[in-house]
Amino acid sequence: MEARVRRVFMTTLFNHTIVAARDKQVSASFFTAMFDLPPAEPGGPFLTVYLDAEVTLLFAEPRIEFPPQHYAFLVTEKDFDGIYARIQEAALDHWADPHRKLPQRYNTNHGGRGVYFLDPSGHYLEAITQPYEADPQK
Repeated sequence: MEARVRRVFMTTLFNHTIVAARDKQVSASFFTAMFDLPPAEPGGPFLTVYLDAEVTLLFAEPRIEFPPQHYAFLVTEKDFDGIYARIQEAALDHWADPHRKLPQRYNTNHGGRGVYFLDPSGHYLEAITQPYEADPQK
């Protein structure tokens, strides 16, 4: 089996992204509730959700049609338990795969667990407990 080579780049840290929403309050509240985070804070035209490592999600209403995006979040096993419990309590459709062929369950890929579900604006949210690079098959 070939050893995986870790790439080294200049220091580049992710800081923020704007999340388009039909209703920024509904989408930000959904996200903070599902991921058990403090409420979003208003700032200019945005509602800001703070994540670890000084990363922020800026929820905005662009007033144009926008395609669904995919946002994946690496979480602890304990946090995954909470997220999955909230998905089930809310009776949300969810899938073990991004193609939505394995409904109402999570996967055990990459030596961890993962689940896909939709936010109120139609974006695909993914919670995983192991990064994809942890996959021993690669």
